[in-house]
Amino acid sequence: MKTTTNVNAYIASFPKPVQRRLSQVRRAIRGSAPRATELMSYRMPAFRGHGVLVWFGGFKNHVGLYPPVRGDAAIAKAAAKYAGPKGNLKFPHANPLPLTLIGRVVRHRVRQDAARGVAARKKKKRAR
Repeated sequence: MKTTTNVNAYIASFPKPVQRRLSQVRRAIRGSAPRATELMSYRMPAFRGHGVLVWFGGFKNHVGLYPPVRGDAAIAKAAAKYAGPKGNLKFPHANPLPLTLIGRVVRHRVRQDAARGVAARKKKKRAR
């Protein structure tokens, strides 16, 4: 796949069925992190708050969601059947997308990101 500079071009570079799935994931993420900024990072679409919340990408047999779920046992348990070898989530094209789970993961990442933002502000304030 060629390198793209924006999310629309990235999604458009896939076959129509994969485009629909990537667009659904994009909407689920945007709905769960409405203040996040969309960007391309590591040649994949990403959403950023204080730091990158999530990346998502299309592959031959699945749609991936990164990074792995950490810090919430209930979400990790719900996502376990989609976890790849490194914990990143893989949603096979043959199965419906678990959009509710994707939303839960993103909201969890937003909470983690907000906590990191507060910690960074406190650290910066102390350094003054």
